[in-house]
Amino acid sequence: MTDEAIIADNLTYFYGQLTAVDHISFSVAEGEILGFLGPNGAGKTTTVKLLTGQLVPKGGQATLLGLDVARRPKEIQAQIGVCFEIANLYEQMSGVENLKLFARLFGVKEFDVAALLARVGLEGRGKDRVETYSKGMKQRLMVGRALVNRPKILFLDEPTKGLDPASAQAIRNVILEERARGATIFLTTHDMLEADKLSDRVAFIDQGKIVALDTPHRLKQQYGKRLLKAEIAGADGGLETREIVLDSPDTPALMETLFSQENVITVHSEEASLEDIFIQITGRGLI
Repeated sequence: MTDEAIIADNLTYFYGQLTAVDHISFSVAEGEILGFLGPNGAGKTTTVKLLTGQLVPKGGQATLLGLDVARRPKEIQAQIGVCFEIANLYEQMSGVENLKLFARLFGVKEFDVAALLARVGLEGRGKDRVETYSKGMKQRLMVGRALVNRPKILFLDEPTKGLDPASAQAIRNVILEERARGATIFLTTHDMLEADKLSDRVAFIDQGKIVALDTPHRLKQQYGKRLLKAEIAGADGGLETREIVLDSPDTPALMETLFSQENVITVHSEEASLEDIFIQITGRGLI
């Protein structure tokens, strides 16, 4: 088996005259978390559907676990887990029943349903009907459902969007646990802060094209600038902000002047965010 769990080679898809995915190529290593980032309508969800065999490419090829997705979708789908943004649970059934039904569909005969519910923070609620669950609980159940078959690749589409902090953190913890188990994670989101925390590498997609692909750290080094921000007491008693760009030949002299001549109240370093970098590359924001 290849060390690359996912390979997209010139992958292309269009809806009529609209090119949703425009000849993109990338790979994701086994055990890696790739954050696939972009605004609504950028092509994120279409890419996931191509990679999971729900759509057949108009051009190019998607390979998962060494298999051509278009030619062998059933074999691929048996080894992956998928959690989309929109809940598609059986609301009249309990959480346990939803998980057991999905296990039967995957041919999974034995799994610890109580332990899986506990992993996603739903212990004690497994026998309750899903219609009684909050949005966060439903999202956690969907993540749990995607783990039933112990997938080698896990696709998560906006897994924490609109969730309360506790639910969002529970899902982030599961993502990191799955990476530690050796699973590959393909995380689509427009939440740049979350992607920065979780991802080994990030890919920016805009208008169907990948416009940047690297580690968050290297992207910040390449496109961002590091700043020292200080709040100083002004002559009128109010606070004023001073910014000094780090890594400049003038940085030492400027810092000496700041601390010797100003009444510094607070000081901290600041680096560009992934959202700042996305805007710099594409000229537009994420919404």
